[in-house]
Amino acid sequence: MHTRVRIGDINYGNHVGNDAFVSFIHEARLQWLQQHNFTELDIAGTGLIMSDLAFEFKNESYYGEEIYITISPGEIAKVSFNLYYRLSTERNNETVLLAKAKTGMVCYDYKNKKITVIPPELRNLLEAV
Repeated sequence: MHTRVRIGDINYGNHVGNDAFVSFIHEARLQWLQQHNFTELDIAGTGLIMSDLAFEFKNESYYGEEIYITISPGEIAKVSFNLYYRLSTERNNETVLLAKAKTGMVCYDYKNKKITVIPPELRNLLEAV
């Protein structure tokens, strides 16, 4: 997935703000799910909740840059899993690492308001990548 840095993503330091990076990975996750015909509210009848978020910032990013985001599944448990993100851009014909991130995702039954097991369709996707 990729996105272009908009003026609203820039903070008072004249670079992308932390909140914009969070927005970028959220959009990347939604697009990744859509590629597999899922949404955060419906993966074979199960939804997702983000239980934790960690960022490791490496370099600044600026207005107009194209940011490339890759997603890789990590640890998979009975009801939860991790997704790892790598955000980069191209400058002077070189790839520049901007940040790494991790989200902990929990499967959730919104109708019954409770945590639930990872559906087989999602587990298969996570294990195949």
